[in-house]
Amino acid sequence: MDNSPFDLHLGRTPANFQPLTPLRFLARSAAVHPDHVAVIHGPLRRSYAELDARCRRLASALARRGIGRGQAVSALLPNTPEMIEAHHGVPLAGAVLNAINTRLDARVVAFILDHAESRALLVDREFAPLARAALALARTRPLVIEVDDAAFTGDGEPLGELGYEAFLAEGEPTFAGVPPADEWDAISLNYTSGTTGDPKGVVYHHRGAALLAMGNAFTASMVKHPVYLWTLPMFHCNGWCFPWTVPLMAGTQVCLRQVRAGAIYAALATHRVTHLCGAPIVMSALLGAPAAEKRLLEQPVEFMTAAAPPPETVLAAMAAAGFRVTHLYGLTETYGPAVVNDWHAEWDALPMAEQAARKARQGVRYVPLDDLEVMDPATMRPVPRDGKSLGEVMFRGNVVAKGYFRNPEATAKAFAGGWFHSGDLAVMHPDGYLQIKDRAKDIIISGGENISSIEVEDALYAHPAVQMAAVVAAPDEKWGETPCAFVELRAGAAATEAELIAWCRAHLAHYKCPSRILFTEIPKTSTGKIQKFVLRARAREQAGGTAPG
Repeated sequence: MDNSPFDLHLGRTPANFQPLTPLRFLARSAAVHPDHVAVIHGPLRRSYAELDARCRRLASALARRGIGRGQAVSALLPNTPEMIEAHHGVPLAGAVLNAINTRLDARVVAFILDHAESRALLVDREFAPLARAALALARTRPLVIEVDDAAFTGDGEPLGELGYEAFLAEGEPTFAGVPPADEWDAISLNYTSGTTGDPKGVVYHHRGAALLAMGNAFTASMVKHPVYLWTLPMFHCNGWCFPWTVPLMAGTQVCLRQVRAGAIYAALATHRVTHLCGAPIVMSALLGAPAAEKRLLEQPVEFMTAAAPPPETVLAAMAAAGFRVTHLYGLTETYGPAVVNDWHAEWDALPMAEQAARKARQGVRYVPLDDLEVMDPATMRPVPRDGKSLGEVMFRGNVVAKGYFRNPEATAKAFAGGWFHSGDLAVMHPDGYLQIKDRAKDIIISGGENISSIEVEDALYAHPAVQMAAVVAAPDEKWGETPCAFVELRAGAAATEAELIAWCRAHLAHYKCPSRILFTEIPKTSTGKIQKFVLRARAREQAGGTAPG
């Protein structure tokens, strides 16, 4: 292909080309707004100058220990200032941040540590027992750095290796950092919830993280100095990249160790919070809080939510309480949300039922996402935009992850044909808004967490009394969805619902366990395939208090 005459002799130089990275956002805010409050955690207040210096100390300390480019630093941390610092300090050392879901069991955490070959592990004292159990199972021997958060009032036993503050003291507050040599360099490693076998490690690059962080600011209608409340776990898709978005806007991040309605309302009112993200369970907690915990909000609050779309009654109640709810959609592989239900002002005049129907749609692409389509995976052609024709949701653009770490087969399959295949089934409406209709892999989303029906079924099959098991999603007012299990017992065997739930709790993370177990003959096709659509209908009937047919 011939070069354009405008390309000749106009090469890239450091003067006119720098790799995109979100790490420069904090540096700019520290230079321009050094005294502005960057982080709030209980009585703690840290300015941008202080936050920047601590992140540089962390990066410097890691570098002095020989931890840098191409090496993973894992974190088992709640939403505390140290987790914010890890999002900047770890990649500033050239390393890759691996934030681990603190709700996982020790076996899965051990797998992640081994698969990532973690060189260091930041552990909050609350999760020391989990870390100790995982390290006993793992082959990897990372440097363990313990975080002792003053807000933790439990009895977690110290790991006794090295304290976080002592580790920071090893570093220099003016450390220049190791900028990415290429914007394609990895910035973080996030593991899926293992919906089919072991979890897959999704690799994010600096370019995508920077672009999605900026896209968040556009989507959330942020202006300078927003106040963001952490209810979404930062271990989930790097908090949808908001640890980088807020410094971009020189905002304040308010930390919460635990998501409790009273603490959320207190933070909203005291700190005049402008933005927060969360699963539908956060909305349920806010609306269901005792009157004594609720606070009158003097400012409107932007609430970004994903997972199942909120029902009409919830949307109306949230609006009455002062929240503006925006429905988002995405996956771990798209850095979190890459689709937004971009609301039209004229829709406000529609009856509430019609507004709720529009809010139930996942929406249109984020600004930094190049393409979003519902396609026939066999032909790789878009389905008709009629709101009826079913296809697979596919993404293409700079906010799609690099691929799966050490898993070329899964990467090749997921990126076949030049598109990322989500595995979610949807329709496309005539106005270009997509709507999810089913999950191709029967994933259950409970409280914002993905649960594999196969994993729960495997746990049930391990019980000696179980002949056959099938798990589907059942609607739940609090969690959005919970697993509902249908079980056939072996001839002559006996088991109770309580016994099987206890069995699951002994073999799975508790949030993955069925909320109900129904003993029945499981419907199957003539070829023996379980008819899960029948079971979903029964689970919905049970949730509504109606006996299954």
